[in-house]
Amino acid sequence: MLQAGDFKIYVDSPLAIEATNIYSNCDREYLDEEALELVTAGKNPIEVSNLKLAISSEESKAINYDLEPKVVISASGMCEAGRIKHHLKHNLWRSECTILFVGYQAVGTLGRALVDGSKSVKIFGEEIEVLAEICTLPGISGHADINGLIKWISAFEFSPQQVFVCHGEDEVCEAYTAKLRNELGLNAFAPYPYAVVDLVTNKMLSEGNKTKIEKKPSQQTNLIKANSPYGRLYLAGQRLIQTIAHNEGGANKDLAKFADQIIALCEKWDR
Repeated sequence: MLQAGDFKIYVDSPLAIEATNIYSNCDREYLDEEALELVTAGKNPIEVSNLKLAISSEESKAINYDLEPKVVISASGMCEAGRIKHHLKHNLWRSECTILFVGYQAVGTLGRALVDGSKSVKIFGEEIEVLAEICTLPGISGHADINGLIKWISAFEFSPQQVFVCHGEDEVCEAYTAKLRNELGLNAFAPYPYAVVDLVTNKMLSEGNKTKIEKKPSQQTNLIKANSPYGRLYLAGQRLIQTIAHNEGGANKDLAKFADQIIALCEKWDR
């Protein structure tokens, strides 16, 4: 257990915070032998002296202005959404930082791009240079293996009419689909992008696009560094574009006022 004076540990994920609260308040009967031994000895297995919970969005944003050494625990679906993307934007370009992944990162996701060694990634429309150390702990994952999944689906009281296998590497999806068909006799397939199935008649209307999409190399040679004054201004401009998009369908009066404010700001700085 960490002692007072050690570095701060931030938990910045609403779902993780809720899960932490559940674990903290659970009855002893749900603890395994190792956890029960710690609790019996008067130790909380998930409590550390400098643990801090970032609940509000303001608390989350403030983390990136804390210049002291720290650990930020932030979760998201393979870095595709949520607060983790903001932390990556603020820290990927910092060579003194370490980004540690625990668990599987699917092909085509931001997390996978970082694990595969991308030198730059696009976050919120901006190319961010990757200078931080990227590490992985592949053994820490909550997913069942193929035998566990077979056991799970075999326990259904009524067998599903159709099984779609759509999470995992291509080869693994195909192997699991074959097991479901050959060993359990289920109607299963691993769909390609844009596959179409009629769930009423249980018929496949289109197999989808089987051609793998190759990522085109970035044409932008000058990477925007989020820590430079111009970089911050550029990122602010992109955020403005996103804010405009989010206001689509708003009241005409409010949209007109918003447009007037933007035009006035542009006229002030257009020099």
